[in-house]
Amino acid sequence: MQADGVDLTRALARVYGGADTSRFRITKLKGDASTRSYYRIEADGLSPRTLIAMRLPENPLGSDERSGAEAATELPFVDVQCMLHARGVPVPSIHVDDTAGRVLLLEDLGDETFEQRLLATPRARWHELYAQAVDVLARMHGACAGGRPAESIAFRRRFERELLRWELDHFREWGLEALTGPLPAAARAQLDAHFDALADEVAALPQGFVHRDYQSRNLMWAGGQRLTVIDFQDALQGPLVYDLVALLCDSYVDLDPALQDAMIARYASATRHDLAGLRHAFFRVAAQRKLKDAGRFVFIDRVRKNPDFLRWFPQSLVYAGRALRTSGYLELSALIERHLPGFPDHAQVPVATSGG
Repeated sequence: MQADGVDLTRALARVYGGADTSRFRITKLKGDASTRSYYRIEADGLSPRTLIAMRLPENPLGSDERSGAEAATELPFVDVQCMLHARGVPVPSIHVDDTAGRVLLLEDLGDETFEQRLLATPRARWHELYAQAVDVLARMHGACAGGRPAESIAFRRRFERELLRWELDHFREWGLEALTGPLPAAARAQLDAHFDALADEVAALPQGFVHRDYQSRNLMWAGGQRLTVIDFQDALQGPLVYDLVALLCDSYVDLDPALQDAMIARYASATRHDLAGLRHAFFRVAAQRKLKDAGRFVFIDRVRKNPDFLRWFPQSLVYAGRALRTSGYLELSALIERHLPGFPDHAQVPVATSGG
């Protein structure tokens, strides 16, 4: 049995022994923006009845989205999963690690993401769902506090100032110049100065464990009830508030400012952070993160040939604009507005250059 050229036979045998391959059915799952792909394996009359196969790229230890200075020597997904599982964080189990064969076999959590449940729930009840997601996040951060570098790559990699600044350049390159043309020299110099200042501010914030993409598509309702964290392989040390920003400024969700504020306060209470200081950090990180996300979506279209994420470009800019205004970066907001039509609240979906 193969998954796009990767042989699953050896990995499946470690779970099911010599079971006849005719008892297995494989279905490719809808992809995300990663270089990995996923398949559901259904095993007729066997236990476990279903598994998820993660097909790894040819260079499974590499990443085109920077994750800090350290090069991985073990698959980061496996490293971080073991660390989180040991600390009681709800993550999918790994049945088989066959990194050499470019496949992992994982616990099947089902198909319902946090985003899907949101869309099926009246907005008046969204606070109930977000309260659960914030509580899981607070517990994860508490469980991972004080981790030692020898325990996991997540405690050795850092969200360094260079990485933060690179992400802002990623927005300039793809979210701005790829759409409207190169900036004039004077405007480029102004933008660089503002980006330098923003990166400096974010890099100076209190640091801790960061999942790096704690948002509605990376939380699953396992068994319909247990909120479970996935896509954690890029975890590192970074601004403590970064994951809260990812959740509450989620490009896939138009979250009301009032609910956002309520959940910031809930997290501050759960983690015993000063609310004013948390808000100060939150909106600076949100400005950096959401500009990066907007650029990333264009990059995914133009480089990875996947236009599906372009639709979320405008929502990313709405959050970025709100964050820039709240954190006092009015000149930066005005500069982007002069060169990006519709920024921040009325930007259009970029025209796709790829067919998917």
